Amino acid sequence: MCADTTDKTVDYRDTVFLPETDFPMRAGLPQREPEWLARWEQIGIYDRLRDKAEGRAPFTLHDGPPYANGHLHIGHALNKTIKDIIVRSHQMMGHDARYVPGWDCHGLPIEWKIEEQYRKAGKDKDDVPVIDFRQECRKFAEGWVDIQREEFKRLGVYGNWADPYLTMNFHAERVIAEEFMAFLMNGSLYQGSKPVMWSPVEKTALAEAEVEYHDHTSHMIWVRFKPKSDVLDGASVVIWTTTPWTIPQNRAVAFGPGIAYGLYRVDTVEDKSTAVASELLVLADVLAEGVLKSAKVEGFTRVRDVAASEFEGILLNHPYAGVDDANGEWDYDVPMLPGDHVTDDAGTGFVHTAPSHGDDDYQLGLQYKLQMTYNVEADGSYRADLPIFAGLKIVNDDGKDGPANVENIKQLAYAGALLAKGKLKHSYPHSWRSKAPLIYRNTPQWFAAIDETLSDGMGENGDTIRKRALKSIEDLVEFTPKSGENRLHSMIETRPDWVLSRQRAWGVPLTCFTKVGAKPTDADFLLRDATVNARICDAFEQGGADVWYEEGFKARVLDGIVNPDDYAQVFDVLDVWFDSGSTHAFVLRDRADGTPDGIADVYLEGTDQHRGWFHSSLLQACGTKGRAPYRNVVTHGFTLDEKGMKMSKSIGNTVAPEQVIEQYGADILRLWVAQADYTLDQRIGPKILKGTADSYRRLRNTLRFMLGALDGFDASERLDVAQMPELERYILHRLAKLDAQVQESYRAFDFQNVFQILFNFCTVELSTLEFDIRKDALYCDGKDSTDRRAARTVLDLLFHRLTTWLAPILPFTMEDVWLSRFPGDDSSVHLIDFPATPADWADEALAAKWDGIRRARRAVTAALEMQRKDKVIGSSLEAAPVVHVEDPALLDALQSVPFADLCITSALALTADAAPAEAFRLPDIPGIAVVFEMAPGEKCERCWKILPDVGTHAHAATCARCDSVLS
Repeated sequence: MCADTTDKTVDYRDTVFLPETDFPMRAGLPQREPEWLARWEQIGIYDRLRDKAEGRAPFTLHDGPPYANGHLHIGHALNKTIKDIIVRSHQMMGHDARYVPGWDCHGLPIEWKIEEQYRKAGKDKDDVPVIDFRQECRKFAEGWVDIQREEFKRLGVYGNWADPYLTMNFHAERVIAEEFMAFLMNGSLYQGSKPVMWSPVEKTALAEAEVEYHDHTSHMIWVRFKPKSDVLDGASVVIWTTTPWTIPQNRAVAFGPGIAYGLYRVDTVEDKSTAVASELLVLADVLAEGVLKSAKVEGFTRVRDVAASEFEGILLNHPYAGVDDANGEWDYDVPMLPGDHVTDDAGTGFVHTAPSHGDDDYQLGLQYKLQMTYNVEADGSYRADLPIFAGLKIVNDDGKDGPANVENIKQLAYAGALLAKGKLKHSYPHSWRSKAPLIYRNTPQWFAAIDETLSDGMGENGDTIRKRALKSIEDLVEFTPKSGENRLHSMIETRPDWVLSRQRAWGVPLTCFTKVGAKPTDADFLLRDATVNARICDAFEQGGADVWYEEGFKARVLDGIVNPDDYAQVFDVLDVWFDSGSTHAFVLRDRADGTPDGIADVYLEGTDQHRGWFHSSLLQACGTKGRAPYRNVVTHGFTLDEKGMKMSKSIGNTVAPEQVIEQYGADILRLWVAQADYTLDQRIGPKILKGTADSYRRLRNTLRFMLGALDGFDASERLDVAQMPELERYILHRLAKLDAQVQESYRAFDFQNVFQILFNFCTVELSTLEFDIRKDALYCDGKDSTDRRAARTVLDLLFHRLTTWLAPILPFTMEDVWLSRFPGDDSSVHLIDFPATPADWADEALAAKWDGIRRARRAVTAALEMQRKDKVIGSSLEAAPVVHVEDPALLDALQSVPFADLCITSALALTADAAPAEAFRLPDIPGIAVVFEMAPGEKCERCWKILPDVGTHAHAATCARCDSVLS
């Protein structure tokens, strides 16, 4: 007996299998992420992974140590997140992926902070015992290590936080000293004299990585140098410089052999001009007019050509030669010398050469054996016995210009040598800590000779540090991006010897002794003794580097080897880049969680580290182990604001990690990293973060739907691949392809591609294909229907893959998703590896067939969307289109599947008949045309399909399928 077909009042909502899940729509990440962090710490997630991974192939990303000084900035968040994604993904791909975080603890930034505290308290650093001062530096570093550790952990970065490496640990200081003494023993260490970038305010040499450039207004002067004899028709050679303070150190004037010069006569001058009518000047032709204009010359005449060859052998007088009260200080010859560095782009065509205060000048001085001067002290003042200028400062203690420049200009004017003067605003080197201007200053320093033949028996990759470094770059290391290889190679190819020494207190000292009375060039100048070295190492292992400063230490380690009175102890400290460059030895080589060969799989830092940590680690390791300490160098860009501007506190465009986390959560910050091409500079700001959060919500909704649809899923529901409909088999094929792509991209450190392909798969393929199509079967089919069981089986397989594939990027969210389905005290998605892909999932023939089916489906859905826009229909279930298909093979394919279900229509007709002209067509899908028809019949109140049989079954207003389920 049939039910009354007019009864539409029955409510079937409770009979439909709607998704059920407690997983919330709103993530609440800022509040909930700390819960996951506490849980991971409670269950010891990192240690459990180490136990699980025992026996696996190791994978080690060696952490470039951040400096233990100040809160994290957005660049730190970018850097540590990239590292964490790489480590997590390799762990889940079957490796024992260790991550030992570390910190750089020595050096000027910390020392400078302690000195600032002293200055505020009215204390003098020099009155404090050096060991006490070093202990204050150590305590300062310890405090920031603890702060930064918690900030890094809040980002979701996991690693061996309980036992990080610190360059100030006693064992680390011992190994740094040991590595330095390897340079001592292999013959590459020497003491030399060279101009180095010097901070008068901080009283120390700086490495290139510690230098930044800012606009600075400098004095510029044009100075006459007069020949000693009657040459050049009595004309003066004119130089131009922006460092008047270097004039007392002048030792030569350089000219360009390929530059066209002329002899110029001054005819008329303006008032207050320091030029003299009728005087003769030699200038580069292309620069002459500009120079004479700066000298307020109104009229001039070019007298003749001056060939560069005329300058050869000419000796000039120093501008201060013969001045009163100089006591003959500058009464020496100033030769004119050819220099390839001289150009006619700016200046006069002649270069004032002070070998003690510039690299080009120094190189020319080496070539022609010019005398080096030591006129400038550590604080940037002239030596106390320098005539006229004694004690004058180049840079004052507050970082502002001292009187040295102005006093030199006055003296030049008094001596009649000043042709013109002015001011120039230009980019100038400053200390990145004190922000004070720097100078080039000649000082005795300790160097590692990178072209010295080494006597260490490790010549497989070359017999010098430079050869080994270049060989490593060319043959032993992979670079991501590839441009990093050329960048580092060009730097190593042209770099000078490495300046190892700094004149500071907080660091690892240069653990060596020099023979009293010997010259640096003498064979016995340095004490090279293995027993002495071993004693130093043992002492450092027990008490750290502070023992070097203990009274009587020299006598203890030299006792019985040499007479301690015959040797002087060196108290300079090592460049901190040598510290961090040595980490491969005391972390990778020495730790149980290091690597068997002391070589890391990956070093990853910002692009500035081609000049920094990548560079110093390469040089250091090539000197002590014969090759680079890494197999891969991965480089990321810098962080900029939304307009592409460099972030600056003064501008107010910085984005602090803690602010992002407080507003959005760490997973949104991590997703920002994953969405971008980190090899380039990254932009971040409110609009960008809002877009990232929108992407996150779309992905979260996909996962939430899966959780709801899998409610109550039981292993007994599973179907084998062979039992599944083609739609599910096609999805499994796509998963097989995705698995290969995801793992290949993770191995290539390209997780931008990982996220893009997974995001598109979730929000396009799954949402518009599997989810849309199978909602009907999931909600309305009987529990045991093949379509429903197949869909739930595939959803389960999808769940395991998507949660694990995305876990390295979104560790908090994927843990939340995982525990929503698999709760348990010890449960965690991060203890799961990427699931293996069965070979029978891949089906290229099926994929080719479904490419055609999907194209045809797109034509149908586009046709229905037109009807929806015209408000002919509200739902695609109201339609029963006729689809005209020209290609017989495609028609067969469409007829072999439930195409109406795939198009989410109540009915659909397929035909090979020619389509009428008014049929709907998509230009990019030829051979398919759609004629719209309304679906005949009544609406099923349970599944909402419109079918002719609705109302003819036992249950009111249902179709045959729904009636069967209800029965």
